[in-house]
Amino acid sequence: MTHVPVTALVVAKAPVPGEAKTRLAATIGFELAAVIAAAALLDTLDAVLAAPVSARVVALTGDLDQVHQPDVLRAKLADFTVVDQRGDSFAERLAHAHADAAAAVGDRPILQIGMDTPQVSADLLARCGQTLLGSDAVLGPASDGGWWLLGVRTAALADCLRDVPMSRSDTGELTRRALQDRGIDVVMVDELADVDTADDVERVRRSCPPGSRFAFATAAAGL
Repeated sequence: MTHVPVTALVVAKAPVPGEAKTRLAATIGFELAAVIAAAALLDTLDAVLAAPVSARVVALTGDLDQVHQPDVLRAKLADFTVVDQRGDSFAERLAHAHADAAAAVGDRPILQIGMDTPQVSADLLARCGQTLLGSDAVLGPASDGGWWLLGVRTAALADCLRDVPMSRSDTGELTRRALQDRGIDVVMVDELADVDTADDVERVRRSCPPGSRFAFATAAAGL
């Protein structure tokens, strides 16, 4: 794959039982939900590590000492620049994550994803990065009406996220409008399904690559 001069930014929550994947936990319990969240995060980090990008940042919240197999996650994170999330709302934390990533590794174009799309691939991230190089912003819609990827030419462009209601069925459209209202051209990229509830698992698992931790963990949980 051709090198793409962008920063890949993962906004993540430590997979602590009782704090991670709470909607999934309503079906399978806090412990199993946390194991699946950890698997999804590790798969996501592997995809980012394999992507031909200039820098890799994780904006993290939560206590790693309380997760399952913390040494595994710490070892994976050692290959990333890790910054703490800050801000009162999720929207604020997203905006700050872009700014803090730029401050840590340089203000080049940023591709930001979460940990709810473990089927994401290095090839897809590279394609989205190439698209971003020719535009102000790219947005990857999620099938539930949100978005799984936001790319911005500079970190400052993500500041408009502060005004966007998150975790709603129209968050994707509201994000697109917030960017366009500021004169930012937005190119839409691939739509992906993300994992919030047990009903989402099978659709995502079918798209996961061989050896996926998420696929193994969800099958082991009987989902």
